[in-house]
Amino acid sequence: MTPTTDDGILRLVAETARRLNDREPEIARAMSRLMAREISHLDEDRHLVEMLQASVDANVKTIIHVLANRIPIEHLQPTTAATEYALRLAQRDIPAHSLVRAYHMGQNEFIEACFTEVRRLECSAELRLEVLHHISNVLYRYIDWISLYVLDTYEKEKRRWISSRGNLRSSLIHKIVAGQPVNISVFEQETGYRLDQFHVGMVVWSTSEAPEPEEPRRLERFVLGLAARCRGTGQPLVTAIDRSMAWAWLPFGSRQPALDVEEIRELTAGLAKDCRLALGLPAHGLAGFRRSREQAQSARDVALASVGPAHPVVSFGDQGVAVVSLLAKDMDSTRRWVREVLGPLAGDDDHAAELRRTLHAFFSTGENYGKAAELLNVHRNTVKYRVSKVLDSPGLTAAHDRMDIALALQICHFLGPAALPGTGLGEQ
Repeated sequence: MTPTTDDGILRLVAETARRLNDREPEIARAMSRLMAREISHLDEDRHLVEMLQASVDANVKTIIHVLANRIPIEHLQPTTAATEYALRLAQRDIPAHSLVRAYHMGQNEFIEACFTEVRRLECSAELRLEVLHHISNVLYRYIDWISLYVLDTYEKEKRRWISSRGNLRSSLIHKIVAGQPVNISVFEQETGYRLDQFHVGMVVWSTSEAPEPEEPRRLERFVLGLAARCRGTGQPLVTAIDRSMAWAWLPFGSRQPALDVEEIRELTAGLAKDCRLALGLPAHGLAGFRRSREQAQSARDVALASVGPAHPVVSFGDQGVAVVSLLAKDMDSTRRWVREVLGPLAGDDDHAAELRRTLHAFFSTGENYGKAAELLNVHRNTVKYRVSKVLDSPGLTAAHDRMDIALALQICHFLGPAALPGTGLGEQ
C-alpha cells in the first residue's frame, strides 16, 4: 500500500473507533453479561461482577482510544480496574484460566462490534477489509500485551496471598464450606474451632475504596472486637477471602443464641465506621456451619444490591431479606414477575417510585396509615390518598392478592432499579 492509502485506512479506522465510542457503554455491558454468564466463577457475588464490569469498561475504552488516536501499544499503561480485578481473582483463588477466557471472549465480542460499524463505512469492500485487518492486528497486540500483564499480576498476588493467609487452615475452611470431605479432628486441631456447637456465620467487608495490604488483619480485629461483646463461648473463626472481605463464625457452644441485631448494629458502628457486616441465622453442627455462612453471603448480596440507606449490618433474618435473596438469583424471571404483579407501578420513573415507596411503607407497617406516614415523613392523608389511588386502580389487585403485591414491592425496595423491567443486566 502507498502512504496515501495507509493514511486513508487510518482515517477510516479512527471513524470506526468514534462510532464504537458512541456505543461503548452498550458494548461493555454486553461483554460483561456474557463473561459473567459463560465463564465459571466470575459471577460468585455482586461485588465481583461489578469489578468485572469496571475492568471490561476500562479495557474497551482503552482499545477505542488506541484506535481513534493511533497510539502505540508500547506507550500504554494498564488500567487500575483491570489490575485490581486480576488481584481480586487471585485473592479469591479463582483459576487463572477464567481470566484468560475473559480476555479472549472480550476480543471476539469487540471484533463482532467492529464488523457492524465497518459495514456502515462509505468505502469500497476492499478498503473495509483493510480496516478490519488493521483493527484485528491492533486488538491482537493489545490483548496479548494486557493478558501477559494481568496474568503476571495474578500469579504474583496468588503467591503472596497464599503465603500470607495460612495455607492449611484456609484450605480446610474452604473445603468445609464447599461440602468436600474433611477430617473433622484435623479441622478442629488446625483451626482451634469446634464444629459440634451452635454457630453464627458472618461476612464482613470493608467499604474503603482502596483497601490497604493490612486490611484483612483489620477485618479480623473487627470480628474479634464484635465477638467479645456478643457473649460467645470462645474465639471466633476468621478467614480472609480477599483483601477487603472475610468470612467469620461466632461460637455459642450448646446454647442457641438469641442475637439482638439492633445491638450488633450499634456495636458495629462503634467498632469501625467503614466495615459492614452480614449475618446468618444461628445453626448447629457441620451443616449449620455451612448454612449460616451461606445465609450471611445471601444477606450480603442483598445489601450490595440495595439502593436504600447503607445500614452497617444486614441479617438474613431481617424482614424480606431471605426471600429477596432467593429471587435475586434469577433476576430475569424476577423482573418479569414484578412487571406482571405491579403493572404500571413497575415503571422506572419518579412518580411510580414514589407510589411504590408509599405502598411498601403501608404494607410493612401492617397497613397502618399513621405509622406509614411517620416512616415517610408525610401527612396521614397523603398516604391514604396514594394507597387508595393504587389499590383502587383497575387491574392491579384483580390477578394478584395483597401478599403478591407486598412481595413485589419488597423486591423493589431492596433491589431498586435492578428489579424493574428493562433495567437489569439480563435484559437487552
